[in-house]
Amino acid sequence: MSYPVTYHCPHCETIVALERDGYLADKAVTPYPFEGWRYADPTEPFEDDAADGVRFACGDSDGVVWAPDENEADGSQPGCGEPFYLSFVRYENGQEVDPRAESEFVTIDPDPRPSGPGTPDGPDGSGGFW
Repeated sequence: MSYPVTYHCPHCETIVALERDGYLADKAVTPYPFEGWRYADPTEPFEDDAADGVRFACGDSDGVVWAPDENEADGSQPGCGEPFYLSFVRYENGQEVDPRAESEFVTIDPDPRPSGPGTPDGPDGSGGFW
């Protein structure tokens, strides 16, 4: 049995309803796709591991029921036209996959003093100026 589940466009807050199975494993709704996730259109099969999420085009009503806006007097389609992404929880080797990109680590020298040449040698070779 499927149920209508609603999501907000992160760009303009338009509400979209999508028919979903009873089991939900939603991770996030974002204005950008997660790297490595596979996204399906709302009209394509996306349940049962067919995709890692759904790609919406805000305002495109193919296969998606948009919540009506009572203030919409001119009859125009709601939505901003920007893409947004519903991402599901993913597992690899029994562990949940973290969608954040790996950070690049930088090693910071604990001694902030410059490591240039010492003081110049004086005429007698003793260091210093004279």
